[in-house]
Amino acid sequence: MTLPSHGSPYDDVLATAVRAARRAGAVIREAAGPFDDPTDEEDEQVEDKGVNDFVTATDRAAQEAVIEVLEDETPGVAILAEEGESRDEIEWVGERWIVDPIDGTTNFMHRLPPYAVSIALQEGDTLQVAAILDVAHDVLYTAVAGHGLQRNGRPDRVTTTDDFSDAFLATGFPYRRFEHTEIYLKVLAHFIRSTQGLRRHGSAAIDCARTACGRFDGFYETGLKPWDVAAGVLLIREGGGRVTTYDGRDGLAPVYDRQICASNGTEIHDHLLDGLAPMADIRL
Repeated sequence: MTLPSHGSPYDDVLATAVRAARRAGAVIREAAGPFDDPTDEEDEQVEDKGVNDFVTATDRAAQEAVIEVLEDETPGVAILAEEGESRDEIEWVGERWIVDPIDGTTNFMHRLPPYAVSIALQEGDTLQVAAILDVAHDVLYTAVAGHGLQRNGRPDRVTTTDDFSDAFLATGFPYRRFEHTEIYLKVLAHFIRSTQGLRRHGSAAIDCARTACGRFDGFYETGLKPWDVAAGVLLIREGGGRVTTYDGRDGLAPVYDRQICASNGTEIHDHLLDGLAPMADIRL
């Protein structure tokens, strides 16, 4: 397995994240089976954690695979994981891993890519390392703070689009809370009318990675958790983009405040914030 190098003191730590992501990816691919033979799929054990909030046996197995690598290679570093016990823990001093074993679980349940393994290392108020593995397509996105973004080991970056009418956006639809649906739909209608188009792929990690690497010009969603976006936030910033909340706060706010507005860093971002203003106080 070839490991990416960013010429950083954190390359060894990144290598750990990549090994963990690939270990989980192997678990997920084995469970998914061949996509061209649906009769070969085994029934997936699914637990309902809440409204449209699912965890499968594969989520748990993939997380165990990630944690085994992280604990073995970085002993003593805390882990915040989607299927862990302290899922809502925010404040942190020191280092910790932020892990989503399958971002896009509903997609995975239906054997419909994309879905991804997402791993980030947080040190205090800084994201230092990120690895996102697009499992079905075997595409690896990595970033190290101050040392750039890579896609499958090659440098990549955001688009240069600056005309909002040419912007190609990604988003996520509300799927757990619906009391603000009307406002959301008005915002969505504004972007549909004002841009080249929007896509909803069902994995925030993949949406972030594709924004970082210039497939999308921007991405927005509300209601996300740290494990959904931590790695993606670093990817976008290291690719030259900008990430904030809907009211323009940066730093770790987009990771922990359940709102993310991401762009290529041009005037596209200001247009996104203007359009998202009606939802600035809403976290679906």
